[in-house]
Amino acid sequence: MRIVAGTWRGRTLIAPPGTATRPTADRVRQALFDMLLHAPWAGHDAVAGAQVLDVFAGTGAFGLEALSRGAAHATFIEQDRTALTALRANIAACHAEDRTTILATDALKAPSGSAASLIFLDPPYRQDLVPGAIAHLRSANRIAPNALIIAETARDEPPPTTTPLLAERTHGAARLSIWREP
Repeated sequence: MRIVAGTWRGRTLIAPPGTATRPTADRVRQALFDMLLHAPWAGHDAVAGAQVLDVFAGTGAFGLEALSRGAAHATFIEQDRTALTALRANIAACHAEDRTTILATDALKAPSGSAASLIFLDPPYRQDLVPGAIAHLRSANRIAPNALIIAETARDEPPPTTTPLLAERTHGAARLSIWREP
């Protein structure tokens, strides 16, 4: 697994051993960021200078990819100890400690904080965690008005929101759903 583009292009990311963490494939991240760059509802400014929230962060690949492509800051929410070890190592490998915050907590219990304009959610598949996480993050003021929200779920799961989707793509076993916060 590696950073696909930007200042850290080609940088290798480590993933924890075992099956508890399911890193998003490089090609899926590439397709997602290409779509964001060229979509009329996103574009370059969706990532450049963004405050990013990477929820169920695992290795931190989504947030680190965004930082590599010009995001200003990324906050990572992850509770698994093994994933946190890999996440910290990946941040250190990118020398991104000054542009990141790690919240070692359950996404459904994250403390209030700065609102993000670009939010990635990559929870364990088939546990219906996205709606609860979004509701909690809203109440914790973590989601900025008009923020872009991207959720990765299993291909066969129902859409994670009732908000109209801007885009939806499937890649192998994964489905990416994208919508804008009202």
